[in-house]
Amino acid sequence: MKKLLMFPILLIAACGQEEPVVCHNDSGFLITNVQVIDGSGSPAVPGSVRITDGLIAEVGELTACEAETVVDGGGQTLAPGFIDTHSHADSLLSEQPDAIAAVSQGITTVIVGQDGGSSYPLADFYAEFEENPATINIASYIGHNTLRSEVMGEDFKRVATDEEVAVMAEMLASELESGALGLATGLEYEPGIHSETSEVLTLAEIAATAGGRYISHIRSEDRWFEDAIDEIILIGRETGMPVQISHMKLAMTRLWGGAAATLEKLDSARADGVQITADIYPYEFWQSTMMVLLPERDYTDRAAIEEVLDQIAPADGIWMTRFEPNPDYVGKSLPEIAGLMETDVISAFTNLAEAAERWREEHGRSAEMIIATSMKDSDIEKLLLWPAMNICTDGGLNDLHPRGAGSFPRVLGHFARDKKLMSVETAVHKMSGLTAEHMGLSDRGLIREGMIADLVLFNPDTVIDRATPEQPELLSDGINSVWVSGELVYQQGATTEARPGKIIRRN
Repeated sequence: MKKLLMFPILLIAACGQEEPVVCHNDSGFLITNVQVIDGSGSPAVPGSVRITDGLIAEVGELTACEAETVVDGGGQTLAPGFIDTHSHADSLLSEQPDAIAAVSQGITTVIVGQDGGSSYPLADFYAEFEENPATINIASYIGHNTLRSEVMGEDFKRVATDEEVAVMAEMLASELESGALGLATGLEYEPGIHSETSEVLTLAEIAATAGGRYISHIRSEDRWFEDAIDEIILIGRETGMPVQISHMKLAMTRLWGGAAATLEKLDSARADGVQITADIYPYEFWQSTMMVLLPERDYTDRAAIEEVLDQIAPADGIWMTRFEPNPDYVGKSLPEIAGLMETDVISAFTNLAEAAERWREEHGRSAEMIIATSMKDSDIEKLLLWPAMNICTDGGLNDLHPRGAGSFPRVLGHFARDKKLMSVETAVHKMSGLTAEHMGLSDRGLIREGMIADLVLFNPDTVIDRATPEQPELLSDGINSVWVSGELVYQQGATTEARPGKIIRRN
């Protein structure tokens, strides 16, 4: 990866300006000639931002100090660094500390420990990161599935006993003491899928007592979607703490067109005092394992597979992104693989799942991953507009889904600028100020005096995602510069050597 070893050409010395102001900013710089979108949703205003010791020192119509370094923004837009509320960047961050897939989108902070899975213990993860920091900041939830696996081992396909739940509760309390933001569940995945609501609620109450939060890949995004929404509303109501729905989607044909009804239910809960919010990534297709399509986990059930292909994910909208038993299938659709197998798509699905399961048992880890199309843009647009909806990627640093490299620029370029679904200011709010509020972060997400100087400079006329399912690694256009704690980490398509990322612990 190309690295920048020097400041870009747009940095100039202010000593050539007329009548410089005499002041001291030896540890900072001034970004000037920009349209400032402060992250609150307020309209953009022309101005400058002074950075000192990694913090925002002043905002407004500012004059450069004598000999102060000046960044000429060229009339582009300066916004708070974007916060990704559902990220899987932690899986490769030690190998890719430049995190270019994230910073090239303007992301400066990622929230990990998602879908019920997290590092354990978090103290070790934090220590490793602080010894080998990255370009981006990182905060983490503690995963329910992680706790369940630690306590129940391979004997997880059942309801946990009271004693097991008590042990999970003790472990959770310890992780919250380490600084976890709260509890994350992945109730559509193993082993959380086997838990009862009472188990989840008991643990959620521990998080609430500690001042934590709850975030969830809910129990169903298709067949039992309404019940899953009711469950997270119940948890929010019973605990009184903020609860967030992860990567919200209506992933079944019978649900298509139902965004308004879903949002009405959520608004009703909010009116009753439930602090429920959600995040979303802006694509019609998702990425997960084949087995998430089969709640009973029976890949020999032809009727269940037929229902999946008819109601949830059509065969030609499913393609393989990882398949350890036969990598030649990667990049091919289910009908294409069926043709290679000389069989029908239902049998091909069964054959793939069976081979993947054998490989998993032999090697002890997942063998496959698919991308499947299950959503409609019209629903995505309605969900994006919900005032309590913020943006996420649900992506990693080397993701086979384009969301990992393109989610935030896609919202700015495709939905805000081109489709005029919302203003750029609203889009930025859903990426910064609102996200910070949803995650309980008080020192970033806004361009205000005293806030941490996580910033992104972008061109609103050209910003757009370029990643596709065929080329998911392509970087977006229009993101010019990114600073984390006042240090330049990304400039015009390349990262710098700076690694100012910090661990963010729950206060």
